[in-house]
Amino acid sequence: MWLHRRIDAAERGRDQLDRKLRILLPELQRRRLQADRFDREWTEACAAARTWLLRVVLLGGEDAVAGATAVAPARVEVTWASTMGLGYPSGAELLTGELTRSVPPANAAVVPAAHAHQEALRVGVRSAAAHEAVRRVEAEIAITRRRMRALDRRWIPWLHASLAEREAGLEQAEREDGVRLRRAAAAEDRGREDRSGSRGARP
Repeated sequence: MWLHRRIDAAERGRDQLDRKLRILLPELQRRRLQADRFDREWTEACAAARTWLLRVVLLGGEDAVAGATAVAPARVEVTWASTMGLGYPSGAELLTGELTRSVPPANAAVVPAAHAHQEALRVGVRSAAAHEAVRRVEAEIAITRRRMRALDRRWIPWLHASLAEREAGLEQAEREDGVRLRRAAAAEDRGREDRSGSRGARP
């Protein structure tokens, strides 16, 4: 009975892992597509930011870049999702205040450059969150597959083999008990016959 319960539990666990895998694989595909899209947007945004940075330097030199630093560090807000008990980033948004301390009047490229860099950072944090989601889902899929292989190749076969061994042992014991019972019954019958014969032989 213990082995039967263990086999039932192992097979239910295996079914749950299979269901989890069938849910996570499409989710991984969606997350990879999202990460690829954000990567392309980030590449384009970085190219635009570099172009505007070059214009700032050409118009106002390195001092113009130093004077366009942000007032406060950028902050990122990450949102989370959960699938089959796995938590992963579902998105990330850039939170910023005022972009620059001051805009040199002689350099009109500073404001567009600041906005271009802000856009690159915005898409960059989305790309980072998307890649972290891919990493987490991939890791969970790998763990799920390892657990399924362990159940399929080791644990469930071992349980079935142990059950077969126990059942064969019980069947053998039942056969041996049957033989002993038949022998005992035959011996008892012979004893009765002997006693009956001895009584009939008296004068």
